[in-house]
Amino acid sequence: MRIIRDYQFVTPDDRGASVAIGNFDGVHIGHQSVIELARKAAPDAPLGVMTFEPHPREYFAPDAPPFRLTGSDARAHRLEKLGIERLYELPFNAALASLEPRAFAEQVIVEGLGLKHVVVGADFCFGKGRAGTAEDLQTFGKELGFGVTIAPLVTGGDGQVSSTNIRNALTEGRPRDAAAMLGHWHRIDGPVIGGEQRGRELGYPTANMSIEGLHPPKFGVYAVLVDILSGPHKGTYHGAASMGTRPMFGENRPNIETYLFDFSGDLYGTPLSVGLVEYLRPEEKFDSLEALVAQMDADCAKARDILAAL
Repeated sequence: MRIIRDYQFVTPDDRGASVAIGNFDGVHIGHQSVIELARKAAPDAPLGVMTFEPHPREYFAPDAPPFRLTGSDARAHRLEKLGIERLYELPFNAALASLEPRAFAEQVIVEGLGLKHVVVGADFCFGKGRAGTAEDLQTFGKELGFGVTIAPLVTGGDGQVSSTNIRNALTEGRPRDAAAMLGHWHRIDGPVIGGEQRGRELGYPTANMSIEGLHPPKFGVYAVLVDILSGPHKGTYHGAASMGTRPMFGENRPNIETYLFDFSGDLYGTPLSVGLVEYLRPEEKFDSLEALVAQMDADCAKARDILAAL
């Protein structure tokens, strides 16, 4: 997969793609259906996704609480798994935000990227002030020479599949409901960072990762599936993870600390992908370290049973 980050300087090989357009936060089953329509609309063309970085919501409200389900690297990794050949990750800045809808179609889709076909969701809006609709894009396509497909919104058992509904499920500690909408386990990706090594002292060495910039799932303990993405220990492991501020040791910056079952090795700096499978319990402050370790023993035993049944 090639990542193209500027619509004004594109090689001939990166033109002529059939592209799904959107933010693709989480790359859920609704996003996947849009991508599949782009694949079918022009099977002889490179399959692409056009998205934006930063997310437009971050651009217009930089001080708002974190809301993203995935960072740009995790999103790219997931899109590559789906067979995307061209990822047009356009910088969302003042120049792009100021383009009127027709100018976006002319300058970005036609002149810049030379797209053959685009697919958008039925609720797609674009251009300055989000003034353009999916139907407007169809009109521009007919005038300017590119195909447009409007994808219907995807619904699940409890209603519309959306990043908002996935965030709600995670906030409420329902990772299996989130996974049903995502089409995969909700994952937190990133490098292992240094910690205070308390887990090692307690007999539970953990791989610590930042959740900064991401929507925080409900704080507490989870059964997890862990992918070590590179290095000598590359592979998939079962584990238990604690998400939150570690109240046993004062107030701390939220993070996720993962204990990998039956694992021994150095993971500092290694990229991990931690999939949340089941919420086990909330964070607690225990009366003693012995009580904490006893609870960790119980958490891990429960997590092993849950993961063995997958």
